[in-house]
Amino acid sequence: MSLDQNLFTLHVTPSKDDPNIVDLVDPSGTVHYRKRRISGVEYKVEVIDADPLSESILITASAPSPTSKAKVLELCNPTSVVELKYTGTISFRWGFKWEEHDFEWKREECYMIRKPDPPVLVAVTKEPTGRLRTTSVQILDYNLNRFDIDDRKGLEIVILTALLTFHDSNDSYHTKERGSSTAPAAPTVLSYNRSATLPGSSDDDGRPTPPPRPAPKTGIDRIAEMQAQRGEYNEVVVEAEGSIEDYAQYCSNLLQDGAMLFITVKSSESNDVPKVLQVVEETKRIRYKAGLDDSEELHQYVLYDTEPKKGPKRINLNDDADKKSKYKPPQSLSVHLSKISMPELQPKRNANDKVPSKDSRKEEKKGWWK
Repeated sequence: MSLDQNLFTLHVTPSKDDPNIVDLVDPSGTVHYRKRRISGVEYKVEVIDADPLSESILITASAPSPTSKAKVLELCNPTSVVELKYTGTISFRWGFKWEEHDFEWKREECYMIRKPDPPVLVAVTKEPTGRLRTTSVQILDYNLNRFDIDDRKGLEIVILTALLTFHDSNDSYHTKERGSSTAPAAPTVLSYNRSATLPGSSDDDGRPTPPPRPAPKTGIDRIAEMQAQRGEYNEVVVEAEGSIEDYAQYCSNLLQDGAMLFITVKSSESNDVPKVLQVVEETKRIRYKAGLDDSEELHQYVLYDTEPKKGPKRINLNDDADKKSKYKPPQSLSVHLSKISMPELQPKRNANDKVPSKDSRKEEKKGWWK
């Protein structure tokens, strides 16, 4: 990312004498910060004040390894601990919290996160193409001044230290990559002592016999497996596979769960509509035999032809009165079995239905003796 030449800039300058030291230098050549990596089993770096009169340790960063997804940053004088975590999945994102604000590094930029408001850019870097190796960095004080931050110097040190740890992680990753490409591991040759193997434990050519495949699930276990693949816990889709009794027992087991207030039994295809009704009746029969209906009565709500039809919509302009009067079975069916009342699923009065008037009801009451 291009930097603003009018802003204060720090250049990341590795030491020519010691590979474990990196200096942050301004354009005039003054060293402001110095990062020093401590050799050891675990990853640890120190960022010190480059002033020759003090050279005090400002902050330390530690982790099990340079490529760890979490690092601990500990500021000195006064002591304050900041946890730096990798928050991305595919993209490069590291987050940390400072005082009451959340910050996030995204490759070349660091933002203050202000949900639901848009993030605010607080630091930018300049990197070579295709490599996480910063050459320059700028802290955008004019954006930080818009917010209440008590220790701005400490925040600046945390932002810069996090960036420097990214360099070590990147170097460690590329070092492993180069090592694996230059010195490929020799292929492992497996040998088998056929005389030491038990009878039936290997093939004739000495290879071990793979374990037998597990037997396919049947009955209620197969129904549970089919429903688990759909991801809807309280929805039972009835298919051609599986018996009515197994579906009904699976539904009854679901309703025995105290946290399950209702289940929906629905058809997979039009041919499964009659089977849905049979499953519902068998479910109620199982509960009746177990005496569950006495303490917990089920409410039943039936919805049909709620699934949208596939393909383009066809408009029939022919006046086939005979065909319209014939009954057509529903193409889809959903039955809700609920432990609680669900008024939103109750059938509603059709707008075309006529409500009988008071006079007509009076006439009905008079009967033939009027």
